[in-house]
Amino acid sequence: MTNVKNIGLKSQICYILTSMKILGLESSCDETAAAFLKIRNTKYEIRNNVVWSQVKIHKKYGGVVPEVAARQHVEAIIPVIESALSGMKPDLIAVTQGPGLMTSLAVGVQTAKTLAYSWRIPLVGVNHLEGHLWSFLLNHELRIKNNVSRLKFPAMALIVSGGHTELILVRDIGKYKLIGQTRDDAVGEAFDKVAKMLDLGYPGGPIVAHFAKIGNPDRIHFPRPMLETDDFDFSFSGLKTSVKYHLEQMLPTGNLSSAFVSDVCASFQAAVIEVLTTKTIRAADKFKAQSIILGGGVSANEKLTKNLKLKTENIGLDFYYPEKWLTGDNAAMIALAGYFSKQKAGNKIWQKLKVQSNLNIC
Repeated sequence: MTNVKNIGLKSQICYILTSMKILGLESSCDETAAAFLKIRNTKYEIRNNVVWSQVKIHKKYGGVVPEVAARQHVEAIIPVIESALSGMKPDLIAVTQGPGLMTSLAVGVQTAKTLAYSWRIPLVGVNHLEGHLWSFLLNHELRIKNNVSRLKFPAMALIVSGGHTELILVRDIGKYKLIGQTRDDAVGEAFDKVAKMLDLGYPGGPIVAHFAKIGNPDRIHFPRPMLETDDFDFSFSGLKTSVKYHLEQMLPTGNLSSAFVSDVCASFQAAVIEVLTTKTIRAADKFKAQSIILGGGVSANEKLTKNLKLKTENIGLDFYYPEKWLTGDNAAMIALAGYFSKQKAGNKIWQKLKVQSNLNIC
């Protein structure tokens, strides 16, 4: 295999002359996922991408219960892997080693180590956030037409999910700098908690977004936390509390109609999106970014994607985001991130690879 030289995304992708088949494994939270990714002549082919979700199981608890999630991973992971492989054998195994729930991660990592040892093939640990960061590369148009080499650096990446809200300066593959993050609740967590207050169900992100479509985002002016601070950090705990106080004030009136609920969802979502988009654009300007990347489960929010895309194009930058089926936790993105990190892989890494629940991307 030709040695990789750190000379930019275009060169790093285009130097490959041979094919590689990668088994990706993801179990950082409540999704058991396996994918088989084939790379040949710089083009990506997702042969299989299997995701077994535990949403229905955790819905009754209003959130993910770590012990329950781990037991479900144990039961599901082998059938999921068998379905993803469909008789094919990989050249490399890529597994999420963090960040995430310790017990959930352990199931995927231990399974990957066992397979790497028994099959005598290399194994590489992947940062879950790096998977979300590059997930847009697996969009159908990009992986077939291979026009991703046009991506300009540096790029500003906004990663938003149930457990993460982070702004990352991307200078190249593997060259990252964390410039901002949430100081309390992740944005996806805030959506879940607001949905719970309104008794809308779990997970909260898609439900709140659904009601927001028919609500008035200007009906209630919720605060925009840390919007005017000089840094690029976020805070959503106070916004969530503001929603709680507003609901408590309305309870005596009995005015908790579906229209009111929709207005709360729309107004809350508008506050979140304004903070996320404003800080991302501001960060891109300060660090002279040439592109903006959006990733993570909350990137499935159509309003967020639309607003950030519009603001990005208004300042003349390119905007990249994953197709909706790639926004949630999946193993195809882990396989791709493993491909980028393959120089760290080895036949004996199974002896050293450890779960890191608080793994940082930088």
